[in-house]
Amino acid sequence: MQDCFKALSHPIRRAVLAQLRKGDATAGMLAEQFDVSAPTMSRHFQVLKDAGLILAERRGTEIVYSFNASVAEEMVGVVAALLAGRNADAVTGRERAR
Repeated sequence: MQDCFKALSHPIRRAVLAQLRKGDATAGMLAEQFDVSAPTMSRHFQVLKDAGLILAERRGTEIVYSFNASVAEEMVGVVAALLAGRNADAVTGRERAR
């Protein structure tokens, strides 16, 4: 879950997720919306993939990204539990380290 919050900490990554909520997009389609270098965009995509927030599929010579709603829904559940004062670990089904 920590990787998810890290991924959401950057405005470009949040904007990529907002675009992908509208539908799948190629890396090029997403990258052309931002004034950053290709390696920088590639790193943003990697952070989002590592967090499980996006999925990547190679189609020929292109990589097509899609939004992974199940991970986002789990994050919402954790935040809701924290706001409600419940143990967030109970929401994710994870045991606390002792």
